[in-house]
Amino acid sequence: MILDEELLSGYPAAQAVDPAVIAAAVRASGRILVVLDDDPTGTQSVADLPVLTAWQPTDFAWAFDRRFGGAPAPAVYVLTNTRSLDPGTTASRNREIVTNALEAAASAGVTIGFVSRSDSTLRGHFPLETDVIGATLLSSAGIRTDGVVMVPAFPDAGRITIGGTHYLRAGDGAVTPIADTEFARDATFGFASSDLGDYVAEKTGGSSDAVIRLDLSIIRSGAQGIADALAPAADAVPIVVDAVTEDDLRALALGLEEAERRGKRLLYRVGPPFVRARIGQRERAPLTADEVFADLDAPTSGGLIVVGSHVGLTTRQLDALVARRPEARLVELDVEAVLDPGRRDAGVAEAVRAVVHGLPAGEVILHTSRRLVRSDDPEQSLGFSRTISRAVVDVVRSTIATTPVRFVIAKGGITSSDVAAHGLSIRHAVVRGPMLPGIVSLWQPADGPARSIPFVVFAGNVGTDDSLADVVDLLRYPSTSSAATTGASHDLRR
Repeated sequence: MILDEELLSGYPAAQAVDPAVIAAAVRASGRILVVLDDDPTGTQSVADLPVLTAWQPTDFAWAFDRRFGGAPAPAVYVLTNTRSLDPGTTASRNREIVTNALEAAASAGVTIGFVSRSDSTLRGHFPLETDVIGATLLSSAGIRTDGVVMVPAFPDAGRITIGGTHYLRAGDGAVTPIADTEFARDATFGFASSDLGDYVAEKTGGSSDAVIRLDLSIIRSGAQGIADALAPAADAVPIVVDAVTEDDLRALALGLEEAERRGKRLLYRVGPPFVRARIGQRERAPLTADEVFADLDAPTSGGLIVVGSHVGLTTRQLDALVARRPEARLVELDVEAVLDPGRRDAGVAEAVRAVVHGLPAGEVILHTSRRLVRSDDPEQSLGFSRTISRAVVDVVRSTIATTPVRFVIAKGGITSSDVAAHGLSIRHAVVRGPMLPGIVSLWQPADGPARSIPFVVFAGNVGTDDSLADVVDLLRYPSTSSAATTGASHDLRR
């Protein structure tokens, strides 16, 4: 067993960085980051920012016009859902979003930068998405990209990078190289390398020697040292970054700000907390029930918990929720029936009837059957996921059109995306903040039939076994605080 403290012994200690210093620099620059989020779980580390599930210029105009504390939002999230899409559609969607964002920014007179937010466990369309963003910036705005900064670290969820190697850290400090986890065996986005330089080479067919490495010695040397290390960056060179703490991410933010002040043009491929650090936003305390339901005429009926993720942690969280809330109605959507065109409609209709019948009495847990259907063909695996997700969406859409719902929780990235954009018909929303320390995001829809329904985006691979049950306890009617308080004392880094 390797402990994180052993790996850190040769590096200087992290230095505290005041996020207010970063926020002031961002305000002075006038820049707004447009975050292309390949599933909605990227919002779990931020608060009080607009999020879009559509990306016409008018949608960006809405986001650029939002004010928080009297000031424009320093970042705007755009839900691309590309982790569930094939490469061709992914490229087209990224290209369209960047083009429309540039048009809207020109009309609004604002300066924008771009972030490609993806998975902290390295799953996603890399290098496709950053390649397309860079090419579109060049063709549409004449902007050349000097470097692509890769920061998958997500300390709140136990994803850290030390010496160029990306790890999953357990609560006792033991670390596992990311290529040795279940995430590396993903049917569509699997990989063999834990070293980020080697990962880049694996995905691009290039050489790991061409990568610029910012290890902890550089990150903890300060902004000038980071900017100096980035001076050679040119021609969209990959730049891989160590980070273990929030202060590492903040130190990086100051260094990136200095590098950009010197003229570097950078794109970012990052995990969830990078944007929080980059815009100088402090960690927000988890939302309370009073904060969630303030100014809402929330019904006393039950909430809907939609579970689509199949990672091991999600299954354990589902089991823990059922154990704590045995009175909750369990509704299983049979995956095999959904994938059979002749049985699909009947399966969806039966699930809708069961959900609608259960909600007046309390919480309803809609989950896909736990047997994972997959294929050796990555695109066919994605196709299975999309078909299943469309069925889940149909159940959610029919449910909210039929009966009051106190809240909706979506468990899993693709599930959250499709439930938000299609099941709840959310076009514009505001990220209110986290439901647990540093993880699990709550959105308040700004339009559509779900406008009064708090929507919780819950990634499949974060939290403890009890985290899902803790969030449900907080939101249910009447809300309870004991479990939520207990949950706050758990180690949430697993």
